[in-house]
Amino acid sequence: MVALTINAMKWICFFAMLAAVTATAEPLVFQSAERQTALLELYTSEGCSSCPPAEKWLSKLKDAPGLWNEFVPVAFHVDYWNNLGWRDKLSNEQFSDRQRSYAQAWSAENIYTPEFVLNGREWGDWLGLRGAPSASENKVGVLRVNSDSGKHWQVNFNPVEKNGATGYEATVAVLVSGLNSDVTAGENSGRVLNHDFAALSLVTCPLISQTNGFQGTVVTDANSKDIAGRRALAVWVTHSGELKPLQATGGWLSQPMKMILPANQSTQQ
Repeated sequence: MVALTINAMKWICFFAMLAAVTATAEPLVFQSAERQTALLELYTSEGCSSCPPAEKWLSKLKDAPGLWNEFVPVAFHVDYWNNLGWRDKLSNEQFSDRQRSYAQAWSAENIYTPEFVLNGREWGDWLGLRGAPSASENKVGVLRVNSDSGKHWQVNFNPVEKNGATGYEATVAVLVSGLNSDVTAGENSGRVLNHDFAALSLVTCPLISQTNGFQGTVVTDANSKDIAGRRALAVWVTHSGELKPLQATGGWLSQPMKMILPANQSTQQ
């Protein structure tokens, strides 16, 4: 029999403990109450000099007692600033299109950053507000999401109003928090920007009527964009084909980590 070194035995014990922890990991479950949980969206960009105060305000909500239960925050980094000297690594054309869809629904002529949207409506009351927006008293139904793997999510929405619904859709966003980005060009050149609740991906799926509510399955990738940081999940449900959220829920997927995004190169040569 080959004798094991002390280091080899330590590694064997480590992997055994890791396997035990993995095997006994509990499913992830996020659930709203019947009362409406607000969806708070911020449209922002690292290329916009007016955006850091808005993101700083949003970051303060990490310590708010109503986080995930009374409100779900999501920061969408748009891409239409990317041709002005600095490319935002968190930006996505899909997020810009979502903001344009809101503008079209409101008959607004322009889109801009920073822009907050609260429960599907343009919202400017964050200026001077110390805490989160006030919770709604409307009872709309219970939204529940669960996963055994952290990738395949079962979504169930049980609305209070059982009649008259034309159908529902669920939208799921993977978020990242705890990022510092060293900006070396554009309007924020020389600044270190802090990011929380930044969307990495956005997926929408239809919910099918079942005996115990409306159900669907969404597949997400929590490691998308290869950006390290603390992950969270934001989920909201709407009427089919609409933007205005009816109910929302979410929560943290990992422990806090402070990460630094590497400096991008200027888009101008």
